[in-house]
Amino acid sequence: MPAAARGPKRQRGDTPLLQVRGLQTSFHTREGVVRAVDGIDFDVDRGEIMGLVGESGCGKSVTSLSIMGLIARPGRIDAGEIVFDGRDLRRLSSDQLRRMRGDRISMIFQQPTSALNPVWNVGRQIAEVLQLHRNMKRGPAWRRAGELLKMVGIPDPNRRLKAYPHEMSGGMAQRIMIAMALACEPELLIADEPTTALDVTIQAQILDLMRNLREETGTAIILITHDLGVVAEMCDRVAVMYAGEIVEQTDVTSLFRDALHPYTRGLIGSIPVVGQVTEELAVIPGTVPNLIDLPKGCRFAPRCAARVAEDVTMAIDVHPGLREVRSGHSVRCWLYHDAAGRLTPRAAAAIERGKSVAGATGVADAMAPGAGTPPLTVAGR
Repeated sequence: MPAAARGPKRQRGDTPLLQVRGLQTSFHTREGVVRAVDGIDFDVDRGEIMGLVGESGCGKSVTSLSIMGLIARPGRIDAGEIVFDGRDLRRLSSDQLRRMRGDRISMIFQQPTSALNPVWNVGRQIAEVLQLHRNMKRGPAWRRAGELLKMVGIPDPNRRLKAYPHEMSGGMAQRIMIAMALACEPELLIADEPTTALDVTIQAQILDLMRNLREETGTAIILITHDLGVVAEMCDRVAVMYAGEIVEQTDVTSLFRDALHPYTRGLIGSIPVVGQVTEELAVIPGTVPNLIDLPKGCRFAPRCAARVAEDVTMAIDVHPGLREVRSGHSVRCWLYHDAAGRLTPRAAAAIERGKSVAGATGVADAMAPGAGTPPLTVAGR
């Protein structure tokens, strides 16, 4: 897999384009409060592609909708700051936020057929974005809409402009959504599973489009996906989510070279290797905990054999914090620090391994045979 063209490294003192601090989003239901996003922190730099990965239900999409201000009842943002270019989006009026959405911040939704207006043709929907945010007249906006459809690989774009969403396949509707999201060349693009419904050829084309957008305009991208191959190819940094929390955060090379959290190790270990014969694929047993009734301690503890093997009993009763183990690499796990915040021998070993990670030139180098360390044991592995 070719290494991605990485974005500029953050310099000391640089202010991130997006800063999320202590974000808590919950859904208040008859059964109880679903803590979908529970106190997450992350930054996105200008021109950076930040990956947000994890199993279904871990809170990735709710995070993106929270940033966009699109959480509907019974959901609500209970706490936290979402600072975009120095402005806390939670403090903006609905009108101010509406003017920003689609212009400076844009999103590719996971379900395109439900995000498109069924009674407007696609040309009108794309042109409306340009008319609203770029003050374009109808004619130029319509022509630009056709150019955008061509850019995302839709054949006969002038005819397709007059078509309605129900006349499109799922993959075609996804490309319409992508064209709308890219129309104003946003400063921040949130892409929620942007290539899920696309075949391999179109998927590669769309990923190239996103890369080119970053390189030509400096657009920052939050890429939400469960596909670690896409993460390896596209992202500069990665945050791994589990049960509403970020459990590991680092640069993409370090993640594939030497992931620290047992959950991340399990995800990477489940990737099939070309040419390697195996009777069955590795899996992480068990399920994500009930977000209404979360465990008191580590939320991954019931699925973690490493916790059992090393007799980390504290993981059952005490909830771990997200702590930096080595420069730029944070993990939420009792295997790497104690209750007082002191690093464990396992953390010291990770720091030493990190020195060789720093010498890797990319994901392909980092994942070369012999480059990594034996993975942590995961139940069922």
